[in-house]
Order: sequence, then structure tokens, then C-alpha cells
Amino acid sequence: MMGKIIFYEDKNFGGRHYECSNDCTDLHTMFNRCQSIRVESGMFMIYDRPNFMGNQFFARRGEYSDYMRMMGMNDCVRSCRHIPMHRGNFRMRMYERADMGGQMMELNDDCPNLMDRFHMSDFNSCNVMDGHWLMYEQPNYRGRHYYVSPGEYRRYNDWGSMNPKIGSIRRVMDL
Repeated sequence: MMGKIIFYEDKNFGGRHYECSNDCTDLHTMFNRCQSIRVESGMFMIYDRPNFMGNQFFARRGEYSDYMRMMGMNDCVRSCRHIPMHRGNFRMRMYERADMGGQMMELNDDCPNLMDRFHMSDFNSCNVMDGHWLMYEQPNYRGRHYYVSPGEYRRYNDWGSMNPKIGSIRRVMDL
């Protein structure tokens, strides 16, 4: 099932708008700026650079009438990715070192504080076996966050981070 997201140039859903229902690698020709967003169905990751790069923002069904103020982002939306619904098990392995090296920790549920649970906060690689996840730089699902889907991430920059610090992890589930 596909989702539907609408980007508006002005706050409170005003001005020109663009509707999207799947992945879009480059939105710069569709609108000049984005100051409000409405997600009518599904879940999306929004990026401030083309090709799913740069700062990320997770959006689920709802209205974001002042996107810039609420999310601490600029008005530059350049790509978006639809997050498919996952109804099965969740399973992810986090590694101390790059290329799946060093100590390994396995997760299959949300973890609000990785330091409390595993006595570590630097993770240099991961392998997502099942499900879709959001990794946050700070505990309790705060700070910058990064979307990971099934696959191997050999280094922390593979998931878009500038450092290996992960404070919490949450499964992406539609509520």
C-alpha cells in the first residue's frame, strides 16, 4: 500500500503544493520551498538534499502546519522516501566496529537508552535483518534520527550519520 504526502510552499497548507505517493529522489523542480506538510497516509522520511541525503525527518500521518519551526529544519525539502508497512518480526544487529566487527548487540524491540541496556553508545555498523528502524543520536528518541531498512550498513555514514553515536532505537510501525 502506497502512502500520500503533500508538500506546501507556505505555512498552514497555503501556496503551491505537490503531491507524492512514492520515493522521489529530486523534488527541487516541483516547488521552491516547503513550509508545511500533510501526510494523508503512510509514513515518509523527508530529506533536505536530493537522493535521500542530508538531514532527515520522519513524518507519519498527520499535519505539519509549520514544518520549519516544528522540526528545526530549513525550508529546503529535496527528496522523500516512502516507508513500506512491515507487519512481521523486527531484528537488527549493531556492531562496535566498522564492517560488522567487534562486539555485537541484537535488538528486536524499541530501546530508549542503548547506554543503559548495552553499556555502549558508539556503533560503527549494523545489519538490519527484519523491519524498518529509526536510530536517534540521543536517548529517549531525541535528536537527529536516521532511517534504516533491511540491509547491511558497513559504516555509520552509510545510514547518513557524521558520527557513530546512537542513543536510542525505535521500530517504525504505523499506529
